Amino acid sequence: MKLHPTAKLLNITLFCTAAVSASIVVPSTLSLVPGLNVATAHAEQKTKRVPALREKVYSQLARAQKLADDGDVKAGLEALNSIEERASSMNSYEIAMMHNFYGFIYYNENDLPKAIASFEKVVAEEAIPESLRLSTTFSLAQLAMANSDYKKVITFLDKWDAINTKPKTEGYYLLRAQTYYQLKDYQKGLEYITQVISLSDSEGKTPKENWLVLQRAMYYSLNQTDKVVGVLERMVKLYNKPEYWIQLAGMYGETGKEKQQLAVIESAYQQGFLTSKSDLRQLAQVYLYNGLAFKAAVVMSEAIDKGIAEKTAKNYAFIAEAMIQAKEDEKSIIYFAKAADLSEHGKYDQRLAEVFVNTEQYEEAADAARKALDKGGLDFESNAFVALGMAQYNMQNFDASILAFEQAEKHKKSQRLAQQWIKYVKREKVHAETLKTALL
Repeated sequence: MKLHPTAKLLNITLFCTAAVSASIVVPSTLSLVPGLNVATAHAEQKTKRVPALREKVYSQLARAQKLADDGDVKAGLEALNSIEERASSMNSYEIAMMHNFYGFIYYNENDLPKAIASFEKVVAEEAIPESLRLSTTFSLAQLAMANSDYKKVITFLDKWDAINTKPKTEGYYLLRAQTYYQLKDYQKGLEYITQVISLSDSEGKTPKENWLVLQRAMYYSLNQTDKVVGVLERMVKLYNKPEYWIQLAGMYGETGKEKQQLAVIESAYQQGFLTSKSDLRQLAQVYLYNGLAFKAAVVMSEAIDKGIAEKTAKNYAFIAEAMIQAKEDEKSIIYFAKAADLSEHGKYDQRLAEVFVNTEQYEEAADAARKALDKGGLDFESNAFVALGMAQYNMQNFDASILAFEQAEKHKKSQRLAQQWIKYVKREKVHAETLKTALL
């Protein structure tokens, strides 16, 4: 009796969340608030139709900036507070610049709500340079992203759109894409991230890795698996990272492209990219599914020998079953034995008994079958009785064989087979007794 386990395709799921989180760009202090330097602002106001930034106010703001730049945040805020006390005598531009510096200090202190509130006061002032309004509105969108207030990001970007007259940049499209991803509006997000990548492609540039990570995540969230495959194929070519090879193999499996899955994961293995126990088990599963059972067994065996995979009953049983599929029954025995020794139930002892029968090691088969029945916990107890009956028959222990098959007969699953064996063993018993009498 030989039992052939059915190979099952490992369902490999692509997890994008962690990678996407890493791709979300939080604005830096340098890029967050353009036009922040007092001297620059003082020069700009001379070329715009805005109220003058008077020298007295300028010098006070410069003092507050220097205190903050030197690390004395408290003193910098106190200097701004003293300026604010005289706000009634200040013009719109001066008030805007004062709030600009409040925002800068609060941002450096990681107090995003206060920073956002301060910059909102900047753009609320009417008489300010349009460049300051434009840059601050975009900075507000970046701050809202950093504060995880995604609806506000969209609001600020819409306001920025309303006043912007220049071509949109990659940063704009990326911020839109990231925000819609966080809002789970993947279709809209996909439109913007695709624009970023298309813009880069049209200029002959290599798209940034985190852009493709985000695009891949959105396609996956929309269940557009063929598109996910396309992005991963590109990521493999551009970046040649182990995780992208492994993910591509997994997606080929999910889309029913088993031959491509095998080629990719084997290539990753040959490049030394498969190093974790989950990666190596995935490779072994793919080998098994594609009829390369012996390779599957070797991969898992080496993983155990190298200490990558644990010496568990489950892992030893996997190797054993792979050996059976590879028609290497003798080689499976040692692994079934190890699995049996590590298990309280008798399932692996039962499989061991079946293999011993197949390899004509009948005494060992009978011992393993009895051990399986003693330990219990069998899914199909009848199989153990059948193996025991066959072993006893081949050792010409006919009565013991009949008793074992009578136990198997009690189980509906093996009833018919057991009845056939009982008849056969009884005939063989009579034949053997007749022959013995004749010889005497």
